[in-house]
Amino acid sequence: MSHPAISRHKTVAVRVGAVSVGGDAPVVVQSMTNTDTADVAGTIDQVAALARAGSELVRVTVNSEEAASAVPAIREGLDARGVSVPLVGDFHFNGHRLLHQYPECAQALAKYRINPGNVGSGEKRDAQFATMIETAIANGKAVRIGVNWGSLDKGLVAQMMDDNARSKAPLGADRMMREVMVASALQSAARAERIGLARDRIILSCKMSGVQDLIGVYRALASRCDYALHLGLTEAGMGSKGIVASTAALAVLLQEGIGDTIRISLTPEPGGDRTQEVRVAQEILQTMGLRAFMPMVIACPGCGRTTSTYFQQLAQDIQTYLREQMPAWRRQFPGVEEMDVAVMGCVVNGPGESKHANIGISLPGTGEHPAAPVYVDGHKTVTLKGDHIAAEFQAIVDDYVRSHYGGGA
Repeated sequence: MSHPAISRHKTVAVRVGAVSVGGDAPVVVQSMTNTDTADVAGTIDQVAALARAGSELVRVTVNSEEAASAVPAIREGLDARGVSVPLVGDFHFNGHRLLHQYPECAQALAKYRINPGNVGSGEKRDAQFATMIETAIANGKAVRIGVNWGSLDKGLVAQMMDDNARSKAPLGADRMMREVMVASALQSAARAERIGLARDRIILSCKMSGVQDLIGVYRALASRCDYALHLGLTEAGMGSKGIVASTAALAVLLQEGIGDTIRISLTPEPGGDRTQEVRVAQEILQTMGLRAFMPMVIACPGCGRTTSTYFQQLAQDIQTYLREQMPAWRRQFPGVEEMDVAVMGCVVNGPGESKHANIGISLPGTGEHPAAPVYVDGHKTVTLKGDHIAAEFQAIVDDYVRSHYGGGA
């Protein structure tokens, strides 16, 4: 099914390693590790897992001398595994010192993330900010100037709040907070350009934790600049709350053409899978028709007609199987990520949805004849029966991929 194209807000293209952000490039998915970066082996494992899941940029914390000295070894270890994903260094408070003292770290990173509210204060702030920008220039690296409402420059906040209070038509507190965020980002970007950082090396972000605040601040930011923009709801939260809040905010902005790279900042459950944030980001982009990452599984929610959970299990098994195959399929079968697979639970919508998908199966609902017709490109090809429907349907999916997307044996 075709979708009307979303007109993207035109931004300057930025190269981050081999990845293009902004310009005409598709929206880029990124993520961040939660390992201690000084743990080289653990960080390599997690970066590799995030990259396999589809993260196109991975950020690591660089908060100590041990972390900074570990970054080159992490880069080397990833390269040895054939994992080429660019690494982004996340710096706060002491980034100027770490980048200066550990030039191998500065070289191994593809981008530096600088929070202007945490660079320093007074005269030190300007000098320390300049050190980081000059290091980026010397190494040919991109910089994300990432403003966060939890760590704004206190001096800028006080100045703008005082100016607003003296205004004849002062803005409300929420609107003023957004104005401070935008001003911090744009002033910092202008300062970086004056130091000598090229415009096509700068990405901006203004992260907030409220949905409406995030939408408002990015609308304002996009209307005032053409820098590439990174989207993300900071401290989104855990589980469904974090997913829903992030989706609500980012979907609105992406629909308006705002955003060049995204991260879903989910709080993982204890022992949870860090790659979930990558999958959520991909699913937002794919369900909006902006990108395709893996075949989509269309499945009904179930009702009183589907008292058996068989179709639920089959849908889950098929989705898991497709995701597991994608690393290999992406190389062997270009275009397979555009495929739709329908797993339906009864005769009401089963045949119709199955006909609209590339491959679909309509399983029998309660009281229906115990047979499952399979549709390929809108045509019924076979009816499956018995105890091996799942395996037989999976084989049909495999055959379809090989015959329709080429390149495989």
